[in-house]
Amino acid sequence: MTPKTNTEKTNLHPRNQHRFRYDFTLLIKNCPKLKPFVSINEHNIETVDFSNPEAVKTLNNALLITYYDIKNWDIPANYLCPPIPGRADYIHYIADLLATTNNGVIPIGETVQGLDIGVGANCIYPIIGNASYGWGFVGTDIDEKAIENCGKIIEANPKLIDSISLQQQTESRFIFKNIITPEDKFAFTICNPPFHSSQEEATKSTVRKINNLENTKTTKLVLNFGGQNAELWCEGGELGFITQMIYESAKYPMQCLWFTTLVSKQSHLSSIYKTLNKVNVVEIKTINMAQGQKISRIIAWTFLSESQQKEWKFE
Repeated sequence: MTPKTNTEKTNLHPRNQHRFRYDFTLLIKNCPKLKPFVSINEHNIETVDFSNPEAVKTLNNALLITYYDIKNWDIPANYLCPPIPGRADYIHYIADLLATTNNGVIPIGETVQGLDIGVGANCIYPIIGNASYGWGFVGTDIDEKAIENCGKIIEANPKLIDSISLQQQTESRFIFKNIITPEDKFAFTICNPPFHSSQEEATKSTVRKINNLENTKTTKLVLNFGGQNAELWCEGGELGFITQMIYESAKYPMQCLWFTTLVSKQSHLSSIYKTLNKVNVVEIKTINMAQGQKISRIIAWTFLSESQQKEWKFE
């Protein structure tokens, strides 16, 4: 039987290169080590076993080679292996957001600087943002090993060396303190905040994810789905982290055009809006995103007036 042809994933951003089913012929050509992981499922569709961390990581390698010209990419065991289509969506929606204050034109080039809060060990957001729009990035994380691995990825792909810099946040209580200096001007910040409020909650969620993927029952964590503590949970969970981020952002009102974060739980929105109003932001935008069954959204806020937004220099 011939595998089914591509169908469009219309819930992804129109510029997302992953709107269609993966072209495994092309991906295997560019990354031959993917071939053993590809099979045809019961729906006659070519796929990989998404419950197998090695398969997911190899698929990411193939996608990064094929669409983002990243020849060398790896993450240590137990660190999150990100779903690239969803990460790309966030970047493309940020591009649209920046265009709203730039006469409808997406600003490109390394003078457009983004700050990735919690870059992780994978460096995915800076990689996609740089490949798609030529943007420069500062990636921060409290995890020294994650920063070290991002450094290895950058060194192994010379085109990234002048575009992405890294800084460890040495005070885990803070998000922007020690990171944003008086001279910095960031067009945007991005963040995929820790979702859970405890290690136990994070572990249960990961086991549930594996069971859903495998359609079986297990109580064991699988390498690369586990994630490090800082990636998965923090005191106060998602809402606590975002609340802290909002209060800190008010200390740097003129140094960033748009502060943004992902918000996974819709129930957190009303509290987030209240906090934003407390710190007197000028404008709030809510950008809905969807990938498969998962619904998420980006919350963006700025302290700049409409005239200040239009005066923002991307060059």
